[in-house]
Amino acid sequence: MTTDSDIREEKRQARKKAMRLLERMDRTEKGLREKLTQSGFSAEAAEDAVACMKEYGYINDQRYAENYIFSRIHEKSRQRIFQELYQKGVARETAEKSWETVFSLEQPDERELLRSTVEKKYMPGSELDEKQMRRLYGYLVRRGFRWEDISSVMEELEIRVSAENNDNKKYRKT
Repeated sequence: MTTDSDIREEKRQARKKAMRLLERMDRTEKGLREKLTQSGFSAEAAEDAVACMKEYGYINDQRYAENYIFSRIHEKSRQRIFQELYQKGVARETAEKSWETVFSLEQPDERELLRSTVEKKYMPGSELDEKQMRRLYGYLVRRGFRWEDISSVMEELEIRVSAENNDNKKYRKT
């Protein structure tokens, strides 16, 4: 049988654990709650600890999202960053507000990011076989770049499917 003092003690321990977890790294409310329940605390104790940390300003999803975006804005697409934030439990509205804040300070060029991502894989003017091209498009789409932007940058960098490879395909089909 669980007594009131047992519940109070568990909440106290959950708060201490929350503090130790936040010393190491910033977390979202969802992330902290999950970590506490994984550590064996009841949902009630985890929720109490999260509320306490939030009350003292130790966790703040808005701040977390801004820091997260700031550290990745020049490496990843907007869509990819949003997907990652949603997985971490950041609300869409919070993510969008954070993006606007950081974007106004940083103003990343997504096309330039896309261009440099492609150039890390292939030199401008490269001729790829169809399989390589499909893989490259898939890779870029999974990183959150838009299809139209990818096509435009590929054209700009003159990366195309080799004509020789296309001719061979014609002969194989007939």
